[in-house]
Amino acid sequence: MASDTEPSNTIKLLHLLFLSTSWGMQVWVTFVAGFVMSRHLPRHTFGSIQRELFPYYFHISSTCAFLNLTLFAMSHPSERGANLTLHMLEVLTAGFAPPQTIIFLVCIAASVLNTQCFGQVTSDTVAELQLLEQSQGLGQEPGQAGSEPRRQLQTSSPRYRELARRFALCHALSSLCNLCCIVCNGLSLHHLAAQLSAL
Repeated sequence: MASDTEPSNTIKLLHLLFLSTSWGMQVWVTFVAGFVMSRHLPRHTFGSIQRELFPYYFHISSTCAFLNLTLFAMSHPSERGANLTLHMLEVLTAGFAPPQTIIFLVCIAASVLNTQCFGQVTSDTVAELQLLEQSQGLGQEPGQAGSEPRRQLQTSSPRYRELARRFALCHALSSLCNLCCIVCNGLSLHHLAAQLSAL
């Protein structure tokens, strides 16, 4: 096992690979792909693509976050030489954990919340909204073009109004978790960059 001061090159490579994969994917999905698709695709097509892609996105993010914490713990073993599981338990129960460990734990928590809760509820709610919209001939317009007919449907249908509120809340919470992961991974990349002596 690597020492506290110098993890093996394999551990460093894997850590950097998982961290950069996760952060790059999060930035692309959040700030590029989502905006481009939402402006140019029919809303229901966009929603269907998101429903298919997001489970993979959330699971990959969660896996990378867990592997990053695991690799970090492997390269920073406790002074008593405890095994990895014991060390991670010590980190979780300690009164003070290193900042990097806290960042990884927050990233895991936000990723798992999105994977197991907010992301799934958001996808399910979008599917229900789309069924109601299709029954009214809505959903094939690109971007925000159909916002007025949707407002009218909200006024006339209590079920649609309730689903729209649930979607807004779950989508906001999912987005917040996603942004939290982006910030955590960005801070981890900043920490790694600060350790580099040369490019």
